[in-house]
Amino acid sequence: MAPHPVVQAVIDLSAGAIGGIACVFSGQPLDTAKVKMQTFPSLYRGFVHCFLSTYREEGLRGLYQGTTPALMANIAENSVLFMSYGFCQEMVRIVSGSPSGAPLSDMQKACAGSVASIFSSLVLCPTELVKCRLQAMHEMKASGKIATGQNTLWSVVRTVMRNEGPLGFFQGLTTTIAREVPGYFCFFGAYEFCRSAFAEYMGKGKDDIGVLPIMFSGGFGGACLWLVVYPMDCVKSRIQVLSMTGRQAGFLKTFTNIMRTEGLKALYSGLTPTMIRTFPANGALFLAYEASRKMMMQQFDG
Repeated sequence: MAPHPVVQAVIDLSAGAIGGIACVFSGQPLDTAKVKMQTFPSLYRGFVHCFLSTYREEGLRGLYQGTTPALMANIAENSVLFMSYGFCQEMVRIVSGSPSGAPLSDMQKACAGSVASIFSSLVLCPTELVKCRLQAMHEMKASGKIATGQNTLWSVVRTVMRNEGPLGFFQGLTTTIAREVPGYFCFFGAYEFCRSAFAEYMGKGKDDIGVLPIMFSGGFGGACLWLVVYPMDCVKSRIQVLSMTGRQAGFLKTFTNIMRTEGLKALYSGLTPTMIRTFPANGALFLAYEASRKMMMQQFDG
C-alpha cells in the first residue's frame, strides 16, 4: 500500500536531507577548490596548485571553509528537491493522463526533476551565497578587495544584512535557476537511465541493483549536470562573491564581461575538481537517499 501523500513527502524530505549531508562531507574540499578557481582564475595554475596552496596557507580548515553553510545549503536544497521531485512526478502523471503511482519513464522523471529544481533554488541561493563568500574569503582579503574581519558564518550574514538587506542573499538567483533547470533534467535523466541500464544488464529491479551501481549512477548523473551547466555556475559564483565589494552586474553582463576580458577558458576554471568531486559526492548523495528512503518505506509498510 502506498503511503499517504503527506507521509511520502516527509520520507522524501528526510531522505533528501540525509543525502545532502553525505554529499557535503564527501566532496567539500574539492568544492572549495572549484569556487576559488572560478572566482580567481588567474591566481592558480590549476587544480593541484589551488588545492596545495589552500592547504599550505590555510590548512585543512581552509579546505573545509564554508562547510556549515554548505551543509545548510545541501540539506535545504536536497530536502526540498527530493520532496518536490515526488510532487512533480505526480504532476507529470496528471499531465500525461497516467493513474496516481504509475511508473514513469526515465524521460518523465528527468522532466519532474527539472521542475523540482525551481523550488530548491529558492532555498539554495541564500546559503550558497554565504558558502561561496566564505570559501573565497582568503583571496578577497589578499587582493585588498575587502577588509579583514569577515571570516565567520555569522560575520558574513551580518555584512550581507547590513550592506544589502534581506534581498542581498538572493544575489545570483536568476543564474541559479538558469543553472538548475537544465542541470537537473540531465542529473535525474542520466541517473535514471544509468540505473535502468544496470537493472536490464543484471536482470533485476532498479531498486535492487546494489551499492556500486547506485553510486556510479549518481556520479554519472552529477557529471552530466556539471558538463552542461558549468559556465552558468561559474558566473553565479562570480556574482555571489564579487558582490561583497558593492553591487555586482547581473548574469548577462557578468557573462559577457568574462568572455570579453578573460575568454571562454575562464568559464571552465575549476572544472577538474568539480568532475573529480562529482562521482564520490553524488554517489554518496544517491546512496544515502535511496538507502534511507527504502528503510523508511519499510518502516511504514511494517
